[in-house]
Amino acid sequence: MPRGLIVILGLAALVVTVAGIQVAASIVGPIFLALMLTVAVHPLPEWLHRKGLPTWLATIAAILVVNSIILVLVLSLALSVAQLATLLPEYADDFTALIDDAQSFLNSNGVNSTDSQTLLSQVDYGKVFGFVEGILQSMLGIFSNLLFVLALLLFMAVDGSSYGARMRIVTQMRPDIATALTSFSAGTRTYLIVSTVFGLIVAVIDTGALWALGIPLPILWGLLSFITNYIPNVGFILGLVPPALLALLQGGPGLMLTVIVVYSVINVIIQSVIQPKFVGDAVGLSVTFTFLSLVFWAWILGPLGAILAIPLSLMAKALLIDIDPSTRWVNTILSSAPTPPAPVPAPSPPRHEKEES
Repeated sequence: MPRGLIVILGLAALVVTVAGIQVAASIVGPIFLALMLTVAVHPLPEWLHRKGLPTWLATIAAILVVNSIILVLVLSLALSVAQLATLLPEYADDFTALIDDAQSFLNSNGVNSTDSQTLLSQVDYGKVFGFVEGILQSMLGIFSNLLFVLALLLFMAVDGSSYGARMRIVTQMRPDIATALTSFSAGTRTYLIVSTVFGLIVAVIDTGALWALGIPLPILWGLLSFITNYIPNVGFILGLVPPALLALLQGGPGLMLTVIVVYSVINVIIQSVIQPKFVGDAVGLSVTFTFLSLVFWAWILGPLGAILAIPLSLMAKALLIDIDPSTRWVNTILSSAPTPPAPVPAPSPPRHEKEES
């Protein structure tokens, strides 16, 4: 079959697959979430088993730990969103006063009053805080199929107890596939665990800083920064916008700038300097490919796709590239720090030539 026809058929199959995933996003998304959580906690039941627990008890303990964390996170986020809904109407007058001050500032600096009024009339209270509520509702919507996710976690954890035996069989039959899947599991696990640990650190620091500055609902914004820590490139901005807006209404531009500076310092030190050193080569994707992955998976699966963009990209890379030695050269293009292949040793001269010399 001609190579051009193969490429066309491959692209057509990709388009059909992507369209199918997008149509079934409400089902496929939770499946991916449960799969990534199962991969992340897979070593836990094995560790408990080595400590003396029976396999079935170690599996149940791991399931209970993960389900408890998810339930606490969802309940805390839902409660905080409800508190925000009752708090926002109290800032309507502050928002109006802020718009009036902005119009006075523009008029005093030579801007025509009609022009300034037309400009500021576009800044609507409902639209601004509707955007804030939209971010939070999107984060909460990730767990909309909570029972489905918890049930999937149960079944996947039970099947995962025999994962080691399955992989040993695959290694004997198809070593390339086993290597690709093992690399994906290890990389995804490292990324999720490190992101979770540093997300908790960032959330605690952000919560403490906002509480010290007197920003309302600091726990909610800490939870938001924890969740958006999984979103590459733009997660920091999504976690910053809501508390910065509240700071603007609470104490004016000065307090808002303080919140922005505090968040920026924390982000640069922890998420941009320290965290990448711990993740290391577990991800190894270029910045451009990471951003495109974010856009692609968010387009297909919505907010859940944005959070799972890196793990899903690692899975796709393992299944489409790493699984076949003839396509692994693509890793050189996708990698953040490409390394040249090991040099091929020169063939040794024939024995009779050595003897003649």
